[in-house]
Amino acid sequence: MTVFSATSPRSPRTRTRTHLVPFALTGVFAASAIALVAYLLWPTWSTGGADAPDKLPVSVGGTLFNLPISAIRMKIQRHSGPQERIDLDFLYPSLEAPSGPRHVTADTVDTAMQPIDRIFLSISAHHDAMSPEQRTATIYPRYFDQAAAASDDGLTMRMFRSDTPYGSEDFYSATSPALAARCTRDAATPGMCLSERRIDGADLTFRFPRSWLSRWRDVADAMEKLTVQLRGPKG
Repeated sequence: MTVFSATSPRSPRTRTRTHLVPFALTGVFAASAIALVAYLLWPTWSTGGADAPDKLPVSVGGTLFNLPISAIRMKIQRHSGPQERIDLDFLYPSLEAPSGPRHVTADTVDTAMQPIDRIFLSISAHHDAMSPEQRTATIYPRYFDQAAAASDDGLTMRMFRSDTPYGSEDFYSATSPALAARCTRDAATPGMCLSERRIDGADLTFRFPRSWLSRWRDVADAMEKLTVQLRGPKG
């Protein structure tokens, strides 16, 4: 008598399912590993998040500055690292960085010019050019109108001769606190003042309305405060 095995042979479909199980498990493990790596590597920062930095370390002429991002006027300059020049502005007298650009609408574009409420600052590498102090001591005096000098409240004004490169400007200076500024005269547009100082490899150029000279000590103190605030740690 023929003896039949008690174990029935598996069908081809059953064998196929059995072979697929290891591949399915391998796929599950691989997908889990990819998901874990993606989770660990996914960036957790955002430009507008609470942890986003509000200052950038910027090197100009080898001199390190810590600059408020919102004070940097040009988007192309809003990055850390070495830069040849960078332009900023600050609210005056608070010296805070502005929250955003001033918007002009169709209703306000034709209105009278609004008073300037900001102090502007440009930081640039000087590449060993003549320092602001040298120009003040040796260049400007050659162009002064010797017959015109006036002093008021500790601030001295000297007019430039009309036949010089600075013919439409006046020079203001003081010693306590220190101030030196070239200022254009009021005309179709209000006069503006330019005050320079050198910090290591960088020149700082401040610009502000001439009308602010009526409180020149506050302006001089503001420029000094900004210089100290923006300096990075010294190497």
